[in-house]
Amino acid sequence: MNNTKTLSSTSRDYLFDNYKALLITLVVIGHFIEPCYQNNDFLYTLKWLIVSFHMPAFIFISGYFSKRQLSFSVIMRKLLVPYIVYEFVYYLFYIFILHKETKLYLLYPKFSLWYLLALFVWRAITPYVKKCPHYMILTISAGLFIGCSDISDNYLSLPRILYFFPYFLAGTDFDRNMLTKLQKNLFRFLSAAVIILFTGLIICVPAFDTLSVKVFYGRYNYDFLGQGVIEGILCRGICCVTGFVMTFAVMLLIPNRQTFFSYLGTRTMAVYLFHGLTYSYLKDCTDLLKNITTVPQSILLLFSCALLTAVFSAAPLTVLTNKVADLKLPAAFSQITDLYTLRFRHFFHEKAAALRWLLYTRKVCTSFRHMMFLGGRF
Repeated sequence: MNNTKTLSSTSRDYLFDNYKALLITLVVIGHFIEPCYQNNDFLYTLKWLIVSFHMPAFIFISGYFSKRQLSFSVIMRKLLVPYIVYEFVYYLFYIFILHKETKLYLLYPKFSLWYLLALFVWRAITPYVKKCPHYMILTISAGLFIGCSDISDNYLSLPRILYFFPYFLAGTDFDRNMLTKLQKNLFRFLSAAVIILFTGLIICVPAFDTLSVKVFYGRYNYDFLGQGVIEGILCRGICCVTGFVMTFAVMLLIPNRQTFFSYLGTRTMAVYLFHGLTYSYLKDCTDLLKNITTVPQSILLLFSCALLTAVFSAAPLTVLTNKVADLKLPAAFSQITDLYTLRFRHFFHEKAAALRWLLYTRKVCTSFRHMMFLGGRF
């Protein structure tokens, strides 16, 4: 019994637990300072820092822990069913607590529930997308060009799903040994320097006074952001690169050992889901968050966010989210979804093979001996 506990504790990768603990705290802070971050320079700079990497890093880690392929019925049970359940919870909360006019828009995720829907889509399509040559270039391009579309910014969260997908894919390809090699004092010093430099740019460069932090959200099109197509694509491309750089810069500074807050990294789902209810109430029913103006008030708000993170990581809430994720689908429904998954997989294999043959014939015609793609050699 004791040997088993020792083995599990020593084999756990606490770096990712610690990183997720930091990220979920930043998610809470990022939401709670949304109504007031323009009230002082401290919160304004903090907001830019948070949005530059917290979701890219979260999604990257989600990809890293999604290397194992699951059946479509399991993905539905773990992600799509909880999404529908929590949509009902938010709907009832909006109607009876906030007294806010709304409907049960399952195609338009409420608040932070877009992430559950996005995880469902990413996990379902990643095995097929990765069979395509240069899939990273394709997905990055899709994330850039979706900003040209006039699609509703929240319809199935498609803009965000496409914009953040490369981070998820990169996580599935990530080799932990590479990070171990980079965990040297020199690289940690460079990482700290990158973060300090970026912070300095936020404070000193006038562009950050005119740009909206929403350029990092991946949700809004270029027209909404007041950008032309070329300007928007360039800006979004810079945001994409910044997300990757900051994700790894912060990762190299995260401790590998178990800490007093490591457990938070194993309970992020409960915090992610339930902090939104509290935030929505304070934002819609009070003026408390809007009236945060001074630096002392801002610091007090940050401490309150950290406390809320600890409260919503309580074991009973995590047990509840785990039970929702373990709701059983009817056996017949699971069989039907698996059947259609096999048909889709066969169809996709045919199309991917046709694409590879097309690229091969072009390669022969242009007499290239080797053709390299992001995601593998053809």
